[in-house]
Amino acid sequence: MRNKMENKEIKNKILARKKGRVVSDKSDKTIVVSVTEFKTHPKYKKKYKSTKRYKVHDGENKYKTGDVVEIVPTRPISKDKYYKVV
Repeated sequence: MRNKMENKEIKNKILARKKGRVVSDKSDKTIVVSVTEFKTHPKYKKKYKSTKRYKVHDGENKYKTGDVVEIVPTRPISKDKYYKVV
């Protein structure tokens, strides 16, 4: 039973990964990542672009503006930070 739960959590984390571009690296140990994805309108079936910005934990301060990074959800690190860089 426990093995199934762990496998499910791992699978959910893999599905929840997002890829985006670093927009800001001015804060200490924090970067802002802009994730763009295409969505489909439920009624009209038209595709449109949706952009969302996430505050991401970067403990080593190694990512700079313009870098493409992959992020995964994690436990809350601060009020706004729920993701970390893979």
